[in-house]
This record gives sequence, structure tokens and C-alpha cells, in this order.
Amino acid sequence: MHACRVLGVALTIAALAVWVPTGAANRLGAQPAPVPVPPAPGQPTPAQSPAGPAVPSQPAPGVPATAQTVAELRAALGQAIQRFEAQDAPGVLAFVSDQYRTGPLTKPALREQMNAVFGLYDAVKAQVTIDEVRMVGDHAWTYSTGEVSGRVRFVGRWIVFLSWTRELEVARREAGGWRLYGYQQ
Repeated sequence: MHACRVLGVALTIAALAVWVPTGAANRLGAQPAPVPVPPAPGQPTPAQSPAGPAVPSQPAPGVPATAQTVAELRAALGQAIQRFEAQDAPGVLAFVSDQYRTGPLTKPALREQMNAVFGLYDAVKAQVTIDEVRMVGDHAWTYSTGEVSGRVRFVGRWIVFLSWTRELEVARREAGGWRLYGYQQ
């Protein structure tokens, strides 16, 4: 599951690749809040249990995002999915921070993974739903559910090669828009 999720981040799906212009990222020159470290891969998030989604036994981190923030993230996600389905790696990566890091995964690694996907499949589709967004400081902890499929090159058969339920990704505002930032661990 972790390997699949890593690819999903790349696509973030290529797609969760978050986002669009929204406004000032850093009001009055304040320093951004550090990103809290989410659970280790394979460990349940605050809103999950090993058996799957459940009612959290403790409050979820941060506060619920505003409706405007969620709408901005959904719009950006839609744009990222369009770029992914067009097999436009630079277009998808425009939604990923140059400082992106989740464990050993960085923006250059995402580029390599995406190029490999585009080499295997002559067409790709992504369906991603944002389940919840929580603001932890200046960072949007975005939980999503989705599926990515591809038509195998030279074979013509569609297969689902990635799916996830309520997985976490961290985004922040950069250069007037939302960008995937990662966990920074």
C-alpha cells in the first residue's frame, strides 16, 4: 500500500497535486508554521483505525478549512487532473512545491515516477475526491479518496493501477496558489 500511495502522491494524484491562485500566502511577512509530522506510513491517521475509517478517539489536528479554501483546493485538483490526463508532466509538477518532501520522495522523484507511468500507459484517467481538509497552521492537511487507471500501451486494455481511501497529503500556498508540500520528514 505504501508504494502505491507514494505513486499516488506523485500523481497526487498527479492529481491531488494541488492547485490554483488564491491570494497572499504569507500575510505581513509572518513565518509559516512548521508542518506537524503526520503518522508514519502504514500507521492510521487520526481519523482512521487499522480496520479503516472510524470515528477519531481524539480530536483531529488543526481546524476545519473554510468552504472557500476547500473550493480552491478542489478547483486546483481539477486542473491538476486535466494536466495529468493530458500526460503533461511539467503541467502536473507546477502544482508541486520545489520543497516537496515526504520521506525520501521529492519533486524530482515524482517527475521520474510520472514519466514511467506515461511510458507504460498511452492514456490515463484519475478520479479523486477530497474527503476533508484541515488547516494546521498555514498547511492544508487534505484527505482524499481516489483511483487512477491507465490504458496499457500496445495492449489497449484499461487497468486500475492505484486506488486509495482517505489518504493524507499536505499542501501550502506558494506563489499565489496551492502546491503540494509533503510531510517534510
